[in-house]
Amino acid sequence: MDPTLAAVLGGVIGAALALLSLGAMMLSERSQRTIPESPDPIVPHGVATVLSVLRSSAVVMGPEDQVLQASAPAHVLGIVRGERLVVDDLLTMVRAVRRDGEIRQQDLEIVRGRLGATQYVSARVAPLGSQLVLVLVEDRTRERRLEAIRRDFTVNVSHELKTPIGALILLADAVSEASDDPEAVQRFSGRMRVEAARLSRLVKEIIELSRLQGDDPLENPGPVDINAVVEAAVDRCRIDAEDRDIKIVVKTEPELEVMGSEDQLAMAIGNLVENAVNYSPDGTRVAVAAHPIGDLVELTVSDQGVGIPSSDLERIFERFYRVDRARSRETGGTGLGLSIVKHIASIHGGDVRVWSVEGQGSTFTVRLPLREPAAGQTDSPSQEEPAIRLTPTPSGQITKETAS
Repeated sequence: MDPTLAAVLGGVIGAALALLSLGAMMLSERSQRTIPESPDPIVPHGVATVLSVLRSSAVVMGPEDQVLQASAPAHVLGIVRGERLVVDDLLTMVRAVRRDGEIRQQDLEIVRGRLGATQYVSARVAPLGSQLVLVLVEDRTRERRLEAIRRDFTVNVSHELKTPIGALILLADAVSEASDDPEAVQRFSGRMRVEAARLSRLVKEIIELSRLQGDDPLENPGPVDINAVVEAAVDRCRIDAEDRDIKIVVKTEPELEVMGSEDQLAMAIGNLVENAVNYSPDGTRVAVAAHPIGDLVELTVSDQGVGIPSSDLERIFERFYRVDRARSRETGGTGLGLSIVKHIASIHGGDVRVWSVEGQGSTFTVRLPLREPAAGQTDSPSQEEPAIRLTPTPSGQITKETAS
């Protein structure tokens, strides 16, 4: 080979190698200066869809304790705010699961809002892949409250049953010891009948209230004539009213019908009328009225009795709650009557309200949805069928009159 050509080729090859070496060095320096970006953790496909149909509050947490996905119930429950899990106990569980990969479950109490309302939840935290953690939270507040209600109900029932049972035992001993005194035996046996009647009524109302609280649907609901309900309720209290010269004035309108149970509604209105009679002075008046308002019927029971203190108005529908326990013992009250009224109104799609002023009396109002008229019928009463008023005669008997 020509020496000159060989020299030229050697120079070209050397320059090329130098350029390649320089390029490699530049690439190496650039790679050392650039920090590789780590990809964000990706929520597995379909997880968001699954979370959206869960009733539980669900949250997917990333490796830096950031919220990557949260269901709507999680926001409603208040455990997620923005991209943060705001419950410290839950965050501690998430970090523990991320550390060792073990599934954890725990019952927690969460304090929410400025008022410090406590919610009881059951939390389950599990790993989801290598970087993600899944948090599932069930709100158990309602179950805890129902459990407390049942516990209190059992305690109250036990306490209330002790009184008449204890009285019957003492009276039986008294009758045995007074066997030689006919007048004492008669007196004690009369008292035993009173306590036995009270015990029977208490057991009956406990059973009825327990059945109503079970939220069982009405069995075979049918059209119920409000006039028949009012008459049955008034008739139940007629004798007691006559004995104390209390006038029961009733004003209703015809063709007022609701769907439900006539026996239950008569029990509810009867409880209100009975309370009105029991807590009214002799010689006063109790008014019962029923009239339509829009698509509702309002049944009101008003008295001129002792009234209810404003501090007790919010509690009178609680089981076994009695404003005046001494008066309740005299009248045989169990403290369950108004609770039964409330539950009967509720399962018929209505409600019950109360207005009362001490020394002026009380008015209880039960509102129920009217039955929809059948085809071809009108909502307005016929001109030939005037409203009916039930009023007592001077002798105390209750009679029907046409309402003006």
